Amino acid sequence: MLTTTSETQYFIALTLLKNVGSITARKLIAHFGTAQMVFEATTKELLKIPGVGHSFIREIKNALYLHEALKIIQICQKQEVYIIIYSDDNYPHRLKSLYDAPLVLYFLGSEIPNSNKTLAVVGTRMATDYGKKVVGQLVSESKNTNANFISGLAYGIDICMHVNCIENQITNYAILAGGFDHIYPFQHKKYIDRILQNGGLIAEHPPSIKPDARYFPMRNRIIAGLSDALIVVEAAQRGGALITADFANNYHKEVFAVPGNLDRPFSMGCNQLIANNKAIVYLGFEELMKQMNWSRENDLNFSKQIELDFSKFTQNESAILAAIHQLGDLSIDELVWKTNLTSKEIALICLSLECDGLIKAIPGNRYMLI
Repeated sequence: MLTTTSETQYFIALTLLKNVGSITARKLIAHFGTAQMVFEATTKELLKIPGVGHSFIREIKNALYLHEALKIIQICQKQEVYIIIYSDDNYPHRLKSLYDAPLVLYFLGSEIPNSNKTLAVVGTRMATDYGKKVVGQLVSESKNTNANFISGLAYGIDICMHVNCIENQITNYAILAGGFDHIYPFQHKKYIDRILQNGGLIAEHPPSIKPDARYFPMRNRIIAGLSDALIVVEAAQRGGALITADFANNYHKEVFAVPGNLDRPFSMGCNQLIANNKAIVYLGFEELMKQMNWSRENDLNFSKQIELDFSKFTQNESAILAAIHQLGDLSIDELVWKTNLTSKEIALICLSLECDGLIKAIPGNRYMLI
């Protein structure tokens, strides 16, 4: 599991470059073919890329970044941290389809979050008894549905969700704003071992990086991106939970919000989301299951599908059906990276397969086998 490819060092080095985000880095990789080829490109080749100037070239020609990347790999190997790069097959497929997906993820745990039915739960750090009760009921009612949970290990709603999952032995993941050496808040470090037993930790930064204010919105986008749906349990008019909801809406995820009394400050954000049609009213887990078109059975939706005879379909139809059969419900963007077809081709084929009664559209602009 700890095996790294030759590309790993170059991917990490790209994340260390100053003023180079994941979007720019992925464009460079797409242009040159691999991360290694980006570093090996000549000055003349690099200057042909729009937006690339001499300051960037000086950065990328600095051998210190590759040396630092190698040190990070060695540290991760000692700590048994799994490094997942964007080009890996097991990179979380929900994230992979996003325009701003992280180049590199650092993972500790039992299983990478690539399964069906993944819910993000977020909310205020000042959780009320009502909010805690809602979280407890949500997690308890999700037992035997194969649902996984994601949150940010923060005070309030986040840690309430993690603790309830631990107590119910439900898979849950904590997304960190820093590296694994600096669990934040420190008071929640006591829960880490139990989270790792049935879930994991995910970070965009190497183990030694301390949490920083600018990293929290970056963390929030990963929480939104990894989920099928986001539930905002309690939120004030401003705060991280609403930022995460914005990311989820931009990623075309389903967003649910728990309604609350008008005079409760930590219900104002939820009520606002509902009033502005940015969230569906959360009416309990059973209702959410209906909205998401999820079954209550233990097995994943696609696991009970009969074996498909792919000889009956065209090559492109087979590629789409095989992807959905293997991974469960997928969006058009997710099918793009999985099949290497264009979004236009996929939309037309999905329409045809839907008319033939083989797949159906479900909330979140996704498709599943019938």
